[in-house]
Amino acid sequence: MAIKEKETVGKILYTQEQIYERVEELAREIEKDYEGEELILLCTLKGAVVFMADMMKAINLDTMIDFIAASSYGSGTSTSGFVKVTKDVTMDLYNKNVLIIEDIVDSGTTLKFLKEYLQDRNPKSVKIATLLDKPARRTADVTPDYVGFTVDDLFIIGYGLDYDQRYRNLPYISYLDN
Repeated sequence: MAIKEKETVGKILYTQEQIYERVEELAREIEKDYEGEELILLCTLKGAVVFMADMMKAINLDTMIDFIAASSYGSGTSTSGFVKVTKDVTMDLYNKNVLIIEDIVDSGTTLKFLKEYLQDRNPKSVKIATLLDKPARRTADVTPDYVGFTVDDLFIIGYGLDYDQRYRNLPYISYLDN
């Protein structure tokens, strides 16, 4: 997707209130699935930070957090197909339940790579919670376990998601209009 010289923000797809409500619903599902167990929330940097902050406050379980940075995008708007880990997990994942907290599942390339990458550390389980799922663009065989919202094939911004490091601070989810 090529973004024109001066991009504009489209209409609001999901308000801050709608996002908070959905985060609470996801937290209840996660609590039910991991009742009585420890859970590592693994935030994918940088886009999932806002979602991660809300999720960790909403989940009433014994949780730990860690961060990983991996991308197949760089500063463009479409995947390069090559995944690079730029910040690795610091915790021991052996026999732990790991929940990857992702901002958006688009092509699925990065998440497919991350699931396989983390399996090498012998966790008890690895699942994915994503704020947004964009199945129309999926090229990799990966399915999120917990989905906030399903979105159309738009370049999504706001609530942590960016275009070339901009628009992360929008308190709602929108898209770039070209």
